[in-house]
Parts: sequence; C-alpha cells; structure tokens
Amino acid sequence: MIMGKDNKRVLGGRDIVVSPIAFGLWRFVGNDVAGAAAKVHAALDLGIDFFDVAAVYGLDWGGSAFGESEALLGQVFAREPALRKRIVLATKFGIVPGIPYDSSPEAVIASCEASLKRLNTDVIDLFQVHRPDVLSHPIDLANALSALKKQGKIREAGVSNYSARQSLVLQQFLDFELASHQPEFSALHLDPVQDGVFDQCLSRNMTPLAWSPLAGGKLSLSLHEAHQSDPSGRLAKVISALDLVAAKHGVSRTVLALAFVMRHPARPIPVIGTQTPARMAEAMRAAEVSISRAEWYAIASAAGMPLP
Repeated sequence: MIMGKDNKRVLGGRDIVVSPIAFGLWRFVGNDVAGAAAKVHAALDLGIDFFDVAAVYGLDWGGSAFGESEALLGQVFAREPALRKRIVLATKFGIVPGIPYDSSPEAVIASCEASLKRLNTDVIDLFQVHRPDVLSHPIDLANALSALKKQGKIREAGVSNYSARQSLVLQQFLDFELASHQPEFSALHLDPVQDGVFDQCLSRNMTPLAWSPLAGGKLSLSLHEAHQSDPSGRLAKVISALDLVAAKHGVSRTVLALAFVMRHPARPIPVIGTQTPARMAEAMRAAEVSISRAEWYAIASAAGMPLP
C-alpha cells in the first residue's frame, strides 16, 4: 500500500473513513466478472477503498444497459462476498433516461431498492442525488432519504452537481446532515472554488468528491493536441503550468493535476475513472505531493482565475 495513514479522509465528519482517491465506475461495464474482480482487487491493494458508481452507469463507455455497472459490481460481490466489507460503496440516483430527472419519493425509494438488488448488498454507504430534479420539492426528497436512512438501507446521503443554494435548501428539510457534495472540479474547471460549493463544504463539514479531475482527459493531451482542441490557448496554458510544477516535484502531469485538486482545504477526493492498475497506482502518488500556494495559484491563474 502506498498511501500513508494520514491521507485517509473521514466522509462528512462521520465514522466512515475512506481513501483520498475514489474509484469511479462509469467505465466498469461488461460481462467479464473475473476481470472486474481483478480491477476491484487492484484498487484495494493500492489502498483505494472508496468506490463511486451510479444507477445510470452502463449506458455509455461500452455498456449497453441501465444499471450495468452496479450489476457487474454486484456479481463481483456475489463471487467474493468478503470484498463488500472492504469497500465504502457510493452510488447515485435520479437520472432516468427519457425523463431525464426524477427525484420524486416513489422514484427515490424504487431506485434505492433496485440498486441494492443489483449491487447484491443490504446497505449503501453513500446515496447521492445524481443531478437536481427541479420538479421535485426538496421536502419530498428529504423525507424519502430520511426514510431510507431510518430503515438502514443507506448510511449517509449526498448531492452531485447541486449548487450551494440547492444543497442548502435540501438540507433545510433533512433530519440528518448531508455528508458530501460531488461537483466537477479540475485545474481546468474551477467553479466549485468560486461558486460557493467548496465554501459550503467547509462550513457544513461536507466532503467534496471531484468528478472529472483530469477534465475528461483533456489534461492528458500534448500541447499540440491542446491547441487543436482549444484554439483559445487556455487549455495549453493550463497544461504548460501543470508541466512546470510537475517537473519541480518530479511527478507526471496526471499526478500533479490530481494533487492540485486535493490541495484545497475542503480536502476534495478525486474520482478517477481509469480501469488500469498502473494508472491507479500513479494516481495514488498525488496524495503524497504537497503543492505550494504559489504553485497552486499559478495553475489557477493559467486557467483564468482572476488574481490581483
């Protein structure tokens, strides 16, 4: 294991301790249960015990069915039941193809029951609203989440892609504290730093989970590819800034980009989507990199953050 004990995170200030990197399962699809189990073991062997999936995963990234990623992980648990106890399991609900969002009480309860069945487990550690359903009253969503928690079907609840205001309104009607916020955050996408989401995480002791911490692969492009992808030059500026700092620390750009995400005092947990053990191991090196204030702000400035 390459992760130091001090790098662990406490989810939402509760008694759920997780790794500083989460394994995102949106590419975790197919029927190869043995291969899927090998990926699970690889992650755990590296110290990654926080797994993030969603009911809708499986309709892209090579999958073919709603719930496919959950179902594949559930088959892994059926094959090796002891693995479930080693994993902090997060999933998401609320995206329904063709609608597209439904967080009505009936839908929330039904989604939880379906996820429990697909995942072959009796409890979900973190149950997250995938995206806001503005047609559901937050009091109804809150009542459904509270009922699931009281029934022991979920341990904690969180939000994904919510604004700070939307999260606050939902919290107003809940009888327990939300544990997490999952926004998009990377060196190229700095919104949570500026729109109040990370401030809210700090003030309410919520753990931020950063999806797309490598900007959907854009931060892995060469400078030539970056200029072609973004003629404005912004992407190339961020990549150049990352490379400069990465060279100082003797790490890859990927490691440095993840370390940038983790540097914020809200202690964001990057959700990585790689299925390759070597890349998982590389990602875990980010937990050992300490970026200075000057280095962090230089990267943020390259991304367009206004600085005096």
